[in-house]
Amino acid sequence: MGIDIVRLLGVSSVNQNYSINPNLHNGYVRFGQNIDGDTFQSTTINRYTSEAAIVNMIKSNPDIVKILRKEGVPLEVNISGLKQVLNTHGTDTKNIASGIITNLPFSLRDRVNEQAVTDAAYLHDLGKVLIPKEILYKDGKLSPKETNIMHLHSELGYQLLKTTDINTATLNLIRYHHQNQLKSGYPFADKDFTADLNQQIVSVADKYSALREARSYKAKMTKEEALTIIHKDVAEGKLHPFIFKALVDYANSLDNTAEISVQRLS
Repeated sequence: MGIDIVRLLGVSSVNQNYSINPNLHNGYVRFGQNIDGDTFQSTTINRYTSEAAIVNMIKSNPDIVKILRKEGVPLEVNISGLKQVLNTHGTDTKNIASGIITNLPFSLRDRVNEQAVTDAAYLHDLGKVLIPKEILYKDGKLSPKETNIMHLHSELGYQLLKTTDINTATLNLIRYHHQNQLKSGYPFADKDFTADLNQQIVSVADKYSALREARSYKAKMTKEEALTIIHKDVAEGKLHPFIFKALVDYANSLDNTAEISVQRLS
């Protein structure tokens, strides 16, 4: 995805007294410095995405370091890279999720927790702030070990945000945005897990956005190519057909809007 991650710390022990030096270069985060100069006053969903917020989440949850250490991953933070993800893929996924909800039949739309879905769609990749750049940048296929590390981002996003006041519904959608009704995704889902409408909307919005984007390891797909791939999830029982239809209707509506805009300019 082309995310520039700046090394924070090669973890050999956990320092519980860490913070941010606002005078350090461009988002470089270090333990034991002064956090006072880097505050973030907001009541929006972005209050979870500031440099100070991320560091405080790490400080509040030792399990984050343990998860990274288990896979041999140094603790690294890249706030500028996170902002890039949120401003592009995160925002796009949120818009797609909203579009799906709008195009659902009323009987299903009435069962959707729209606030939790749209917040989770925006924040779902928050955990990638801790994934090493050599894995996020890699042009080719990931090795099994690299794949395991990449798959940590869902759990890392959950572990970061569980220390905040974010609601449980949103938190679980972030954790399981790569799961499905067959429980063949990640992270592991036990017998109590259910891929309800909310989870499926976030998951398919993420997938459609990713397929339509050009990334370091793949070219951008057309609408038809992306929808053909996603339709396989319907056939396999991973995705509710009405959610797929709502996605198709939303994608087609964007084409219609673009066509109207062209007509007005001509």
